[in-house]
Amino acid sequence: MTATVHVIFGPSGAGKTTYAHAFARREKAVAFVLDEWMAQLFAPDMPDPIEYDWMIQRVQRCEAQIWSVAAGVLATGVPVILDIGLLRRADRARVREIAEAAELPLQFHFVTADVDVRRARVAERNVVQGENFAIEVSPAMFDFAEGVFEHPSPEELKGAIVSESA
Repeated sequence: MTATVHVIFGPSGAGKTTYAHAFARREKAVAFVLDEWMAQLFAPDMPDPIEYDWMIQRVQRCEAQIWSVAAGVLATGVPVILDIGLLRRADRARVREIAEAAELPLQFHFVTADVDVRRARVAERNVVQGENFAIEVSPAMFDFAEGVFEHPSPEELKGAIVSESA
């Protein structure tokens, strides 16, 4: 039996990484969290202020490497969890196409919360820098992500697991 690709998506501060790590522990899966890869590989070199082109090039490199490593994990029969952003519908559709082309079982998980709750979480995470802290998300970065995030359509959520936290 082929292992499942679990894809976590939602707006900034919704709790995606917390959800991904808890799910990985519970299901004995391997979680791949883009922010953790970005922080480890590129944070020391990040320009200030952040430049979109600089960031997107590195996001694409990390995502390609995550898919490469995840393919090896999946081949062993272990499920993987991808927390790789996917703010836009087109990004999520691309992931669906990749999984379908590779004949991999796919399960989307939509994690969300009210915008004020999410904004407060991000501000607290920036200060506390606990276990799910990877990169500081400034208010401007949060607002940028809010502008880019495309809420999933009812069609896109068919079959998805939805988790709304307070």
